[in-house]
Amino acid sequence: MSADKEILNNRQAFHEYFILEKYEAGISLVGTEVKSIMAGRIQLKESFVQIKEGEVWLFGAHISHYSHGNINNHDVLRPRKLLLHRKEIEKLEKETTQKGMTLVVTSIYWKNGRIKFEIGVAKGKKLYDKRETEMRKTIEKETRQQLKEKLR
Repeated sequence: MSADKEILNNRQAFHEYFILEKYEAGISLVGTEVKSIMAGRIQLKESFVQIKEGEVWLFGAHISHYSHGNINNHDVLRPRKLLLHRKEIEKLEKETTQKGMTLVVTSIYWKNGRIKFEIGVAKGKKLYDKRETEMRKTIEKETRQQLKEKLR
């Protein structure tokens, strides 16, 4: 992402799931939601993506009220429509009907003046997978530290 400015990276999704494929999606927002996202006031902790009647929706994403908003401020937990091409939606629908597959938002970023959501086709990790990933990260971190020490 050279010209893209990252707003949020969902590290929890990478901890909980194996991300198999990624798709870029736009989102339908109201004005105060855009301003809140620009300020980084969005949480994806309980959020999930679902396909309903041929449309992709983001549920459970908490976008805080805009501080300078008025009485027309948005509802913080309302479902938001994600914008994808018809063929992408059909492909996602096929992939999520497989056992254990789900859709999660992996990151949010700016691209050409628009907010984009990166959606990952994910398969849930078991507890032992999470432990293995943590152990691998720890080993990599320790080897980097040892290399750094040797270079001194």
